[in-house]
Amino acid sequence: MSVIQDKTTISENYKSLFDENRRLLDEGSPILLNRMRDMAISRFMKNGVPDYKNEDYKYTSLKPAFSRPYKQYFTYQKQEVDLHDIFECDVPDLKTHLVLLVNGWYYARNQKIGELPAGVVIGSFQQIANEKPELVQNYLNRQAALSDDATVALNTAFAKDGLFIYIPENAVVEKPIQIVNLMRGDENLFVTQRNLIIAEKNSQVKLVQCDHTLSGSEFLCNTVSEVFLGENVNLDYYIVQNQHNNTKTINSIFFKQEANSNLLTHTATLHGGLVRNNLKVTFNGEYSEANVLGMSFTDKNQHVDNFTVIEHSKPNCQSNQLYKNVLDGNSTGAFAGRIHVARDAQKTNAFQRNNNVLLSDSARMHTKPQLIIDADDVKCSHGATVGQIDREALFFLRARGIGEDEARLMLMNAFAYEVIQNVKVEPLRDRLNELVDKRLRGDLAKCHSCNYQCNC
Repeated sequence: MSVIQDKTTISENYKSLFDENRRLLDEGSPILLNRMRDMAISRFMKNGVPDYKNEDYKYTSLKPAFSRPYKQYFTYQKQEVDLHDIFECDVPDLKTHLVLLVNGWYYARNQKIGELPAGVVIGSFQQIANEKPELVQNYLNRQAALSDDATVALNTAFAKDGLFIYIPENAVVEKPIQIVNLMRGDENLFVTQRNLIIAEKNSQVKLVQCDHTLSGSEFLCNTVSEVFLGENVNLDYYIVQNQHNNTKTINSIFFKQEANSNLLTHTATLHGGLVRNNLKVTFNGEYSEANVLGMSFTDKNQHVDNFTVIEHSKPNCQSNQLYKNVLDGNSTGAFAGRIHVARDAQKTNAFQRNNNVLLSDSARMHTKPQLIIDADDVKCSHGATVGQIDREALFFLRARGIGEDEARLMLMNAFAYEVIQNVKVEPLRDRLNELVDKRLRGDLAKCHSCNYQCNC
């Protein structure tokens, strides 16, 4: 059993790792990123790895995850991945522009992504930032640098590569862009990934992100994504997390919306050991809308924590949040949703709901909806429920000849469907229905749909 280190020891260990590998971190990386590293590591040292004493991490301590020893690669490690032979976590009938990343690095041998509208750029974050700094300089770290989260600062300090997507003005990407993040290795790995996504004025794009593991090693994944929506942009961002129990994931996404933009983000956590999703939306223009949805299914000793912040900085904007969680076994979960309506953000509509079902006596769920309203002409509401399956509904189904197990399954599928039905990509919606059904039946006791059956 590993010893859980104190915050100071963890910070000093990662500072030593940073100092010892500074040359490798800077080598090949864009100047834009290298000049941010010193400030980022200082911020990490100041704040330390979040634990229960941090109000934003009241129910999730990251000290055990960061206390363990991991291997970290500061240069690209050649990988041989054949999606047809190894990776089967596909969505039938989903026609996409497919992009693969392995252990946080853009896969050098990505197949041709397919025909894209003129001016669209998809590629390695490191490569694009070096070759086309003009696309990056006005966006990189503009949102992440404002965060007090030490994991975000640590990402900036150690980031080498990730995904870059640029959608120019008026471009409409008809097929979704599918982002496949694979964790794979014979050693326990600490993975840092940095993504930057920019959608310029009047553009439209759908992103489907799939996170998976292909080996049984322990992974600590620290990912930061900054997503910018220009005026009149329509952007859908779907995330499917399906990783084994030896994976600890910290996924931080920052969205910034300009006037008349429309965002739909949907996070489905089907499997994972420890998952912390940080999501922040900032309205920077009037008449924008954000629909923020999520669901998780946990059992054994799994833990999923969703933390959201919606910043209504401009008037006449609307946000809708809906998160649902199903917990079984000894699993635990947390949801904290913070809505902040600034003084000048009049005519704001902001709604938040978190519903949770406990399937066992030992499962635990913590929920903390928050409203901070500094304007007076607004419509805001929030609510949360934690309970067990509706006994009356269960009795109603059983009275009609349906067995108890099947009746429970039907109720749980109906519970999840309210979130799933908001997925606009039909093949993905059908696939999520199928995966959720399997998860609830216990068929996904291991991470689903890969030939490497992990013993975890």
